[in-house]
Amino acid sequence: MNRLTFGASGLLVIAFIAFGCAQMSSMYDSATGWTSLIDGDKGLENFDRVGDANWRAEDGAIVADKGKGGFLVTKKSYKDFQIRAEFWVGPNANSGIYMRCANPAVITDKSCYEANIYDDRADPSFGTGAIQHITKASPMLKAGGKWSTMDVTIKGTQITVMLNDVQTATAQHSQFAQGPIALQFGSHGKLPGGVVKFRKVQIKEL
Repeated sequence: MNRLTFGASGLLVIAFIAFGCAQMSSMYDSATGWTSLIDGDKGLENFDRVGDANWRAEDGAIVADKGKGGFLVTKKSYKDFQIRAEFWVGPNANSGIYMRCANPAVITDKSCYEANIYDDRADPSFGTGAIQHITKASPMLKAGGKWSTMDVTIKGTQITVMLNDVQTATAQHSQFAQGPIALQFGSHGKLPGGVVKFRKVQIKEL
């Protein structure tokens, strides 16, 4: 009796472990090399939080719309990669994809490379599609009020930003070699920024 009970329990434990591994491995597609960091309203467990943004799962996306500003920071560090993000922002939203961050606990646009998402920035030339402080956006496109896709490739010192299949910025820069990635909910001047939603974020290491 005891032997049968132990055997059943052991099989149950093995089944749970196998299920957990299957769930984890499903985020990585071995055929394409892409790993999903966010897929609909799933993926918050892949990030640490910095700041006070109210990130949450809602209506098929990861959303923030309150707080002085904050980031979702990947638990993993990346060197050479392509990242693809489907996002929706309000017209006065201040967001961006921060890459190769020097310090995962302190995220700034001077300690990371930032592909900016900020239509109403005071200097629009470094607004949506720009590489902050490095390369102005050309053309200057708007992303507010619609779903858009930002695609950024960093390999060695080469950085290329695409917004909705249009190249908006490229640069050669060697300041940051490796680090985590962060998704931003930022302030709009002294006010909280507008809503930021990410419904698909995928990364492929190169």
